[in-house]
Amino acid sequence: MAKSPHDHASRDAARPPREARHGAGAPPGGQDGPRGGEARVRVTVCGARGSTPSPGPEHLRYGGHTSCVALAHDGELPSLVLDAGTGIRRLTPVFDGHAFTGAIVFGHLHWDHTQGLPFFAAADRPDSQVDVYLPAQGDPVEVLARTMSPPHFPITPEQLRGTWRFHALEPGAHDIAGFRVLAREIPHKGGRTFGYRIEDGPRSIAYLSDHCPTVLGAGPDGLGAYHEAALELARGCDVLFHDAQYTDDELAARADFGHAAAGYAVRLGEEAGARQVLLFHHDPPRTDDAIDALVASHAGARVPVAGASEGLVIDLPSGTGG
Repeated sequence: MAKSPHDHASRDAARPPREARHGAGAPPGGQDGPRGGEARVRVTVCGARGSTPSPGPEHLRYGGHTSCVALAHDGELPSLVLDAGTGIRRLTPVFDGHAFTGAIVFGHLHWDHTQGLPFFAAADRPDSQVDVYLPAQGDPVEVLARTMSPPHFPITPEQLRGTWRFHALEPGAHDIAGFRVLAREIPHKGGRTFGYRIEDGPRSIAYLSDHCPTVLGAGPDGLGAYHEAALELARGCDVLFHDAQYTDDELAARADFGHAAAGYAVRLGEEAGARQVLLFHHDPPRTDDAIDALVASHAGARVPVAGASEGLVIDLPSGTGG
């Protein structure tokens, strides 16, 4: 059987060391999914870092892989993947030898959200079935191939193995991989960017990984406008994943870089009535201890606040309870 030009590299990269696959911090799951059928939706954080991977001993607890969050229906393998940063490499062991069948949805196309795509071994195999969605901005294959093609990379998106279909996504409500996906355009620097609300029955998450609300004004606290698109996505959700690349004090000097402060993420969660806020897209140099301190600084918020970390699994139970 012919191999992709990147075959050996992708296979090795997709397999974490055995201790990482089965030890602390490895994303649980596998063919059987949640035990006892108690979870309506299982959410697995495969990467939570922003801009560029940041390996090292000071980043072990929150992780150094870039953005990737996977969702699974009750008792099933993940079928919806939000972004394909380097964290998507952690997802293949969950499939335990099975091929990926489902959708990968990009919020935008910066490197830290796309570079893991060809290294998702469960999808790059002859029996996979993959639908890829990205914010509409021309032919989706051509847009992806701007960075995933020679001389920048050995193969193009169309040379990935399996059955791959590429879709240009417009704002609005869509049925993708058995989930209701609401897409709204949100401000971010350097290309069309969507935030998402993912629903499965009464359960929902909001995903605004990269968001620059100061583009729309300073807002009531100087951290940016609490605009309708952001509020609509986050309103009453179970979990809000939100860009928190900067501290509130750092924002003034870095607002032009296209990201949000942690304080904005928390206050958006409060304003929207979210049940939990997960600070996401951590600044590459921010250490585990610094993220702990950032989370602790919001201990008095009107919504529970935590830092998203690699391997974090959230089971949203069925039913309508808060």
